[in-house]
Amino acid sequence: MQLDLIVENARLITGDPARPSASRLGVWRGVVVGVDEELDGLATRERLDARGRTVLAGFNDAHAHSVWFGQSRLDVDLEGARTAEEVHRRVCARAAELDPGAWVTCTGFDPGHLTGPQPDRDSLDAAASGRPVLIRHNTGHAVTVSGAVLVLAGVGEQVLQQPEGGRILTDAAGRPTGLLEETAMSLVTRLLQPESHEHIGACLARASQEYAAEGITSVTDAGVAGGWIGHSPLEFGAYQRARDAGLLRTRFQTMVTLDALHPVDGHPDDGTHLTLDAGVRTGVGDEWLQIGPAKVFTDGSMLGQTAAMTEDYCGHGHGRGYLQQDAGEMRRACLGAAAAGWALALHAIGDAALDFALDVIAEARGRFGRPVMPHRVEHGGVVRDDQVARMAELEVVMATQPNFISAFGGSVRERIGPERAALSYPAGRLLRAGLVLPGSSDRPVAGGRPLEVIQDFVLRRTETGEQYGPDAERLTVAEALHAYTVGSAEATGWGGRKGRLAAGQLADFTVLSEDPHAVPSDQIAAIDVVATAVGGEFVHGGL
Repeated sequence: MQLDLIVENARLITGDPARPSASRLGVWRGVVVGVDEELDGLATRERLDARGRTVLAGFNDAHAHSVWFGQSRLDVDLEGARTAEEVHRRVCARAAELDPGAWVTCTGFDPGHLTGPQPDRDSLDAAASGRPVLIRHNTGHAVTVSGAVLVLAGVGEQVLQQPEGGRILTDAAGRPTGLLEETAMSLVTRLLQPESHEHIGACLARASQEYAAEGITSVTDAGVAGGWIGHSPLEFGAYQRARDAGLLRTRFQTMVTLDALHPVDGHPDDGTHLTLDAGVRTGVGDEWLQIGPAKVFTDGSMLGQTAAMTEDYCGHGHGRGYLQQDAGEMRRACLGAAAAGWALALHAIGDAALDFALDVIAEARGRFGRPVMPHRVEHGGVVRDDQVARMAELEVVMATQPNFISAFGGSVRERIGPERAALSYPAGRLLRAGLVLPGSSDRPVAGGRPLEVIQDFVLRRTETGEQYGPDAERLTVAEALHAYTVGSAEATGWGGRKGRLAAGQLADFTVLSEDPHAVPSDQIAAIDVVATAVGGEFVHGGL
């Protein structure tokens, strides 16, 4: 037998508890065949010297938004803007490059870190000389637009009716300010969509290129084909075209949004299912491109104070947030999808939304049994201990993002107070309760380089360097690496096939300049990614 590749002289972190370390790795037809003495006597087509570098399974981001991320690299970047004047300068500079009437689209806007007034419809009209301006907030749950956009959206100078599950913000005189929250965003995004296969493919190619350079070999995109997060009803087809064109350096799993599903009639014995035509559901695809759970948005964001809480936000008049749909309608739709064989992934940031999500999952499990991959809840903005216990009982996966802490943890704590901050974005509590913990970023809501997120799992420090929550929530380096490899594989239905460097697993690996265990915790993010391989083929760097 001749192998395709042997990597030798490596410091392998295998992730396999029966064999945690090794120095040689063998690959044949995209799969790991063994390590060390398991390779004795086998010839190979190629032999590479790792020169003592650290090799581990490729990172797997279990919750990201790749088209949005790639798109953000093409938009006006507002990251770091701290005043409305700076926002206006960047908008004006892009507007000067465009034809009259062309849109100025911006990303990376963080209103919570702005000093002074916020940009509004009138100031954006002036900055862009009347061109339409769309500013996507970094949370993904709000946009700020110019007056020109409000006119195109049919809003204009007054709000005739507020949308269910969202809000058009107005000033004291009742005039729209240009700020749209949650479902109100669709008034604007529908003006720019559907986006073309070509554009979506270009965004995926850009995102996948960056993923490979960061050691990421698998990504789950949390919402395609519908809702405010989708880019086209044909979006999964755009992924297929991008794959066929050789644009993808990363394995992708996609969550189809719940509102993209529709009733499909079958045989009377089968009934009517809420699904995609032909009965396509969770699990369709292969190791390169697969349909994952149905994505459900139950509530909003903590920064926007739209996440549904059981208690009021801090400060007078902010209320408790809200669900994005009528609870009864949302429950019926979720159960209809579960009946059709869909796993559920419910965005639930507030603890009231999490109560709702767990009730739905409990009913789905009781009526339809265990799905083909785990039911999930996304983010975990505030998670009570009783909810952790219930998730363990229901075998629910929670995908939480510690990078939110380093990006805007201080702002979140201001909105929910220290007691709820201690229950926020859990990690250690989830592991102690026996839950599967994946690594994920929600990129581009916050920075998503895996080594940075792993460092955030370990340190849990805010944007100003303060400790966030109890020490018991912090992970060890080994636990954080496990989350970003084995944990993510198990969370996405690929446990036993990826996440470890062991015989029979996909040969996805990354080569690091240093061992994350061996550097100070605050230097993990500074480690270089030397190379990344998917199926044994290098998609970044090399040895």
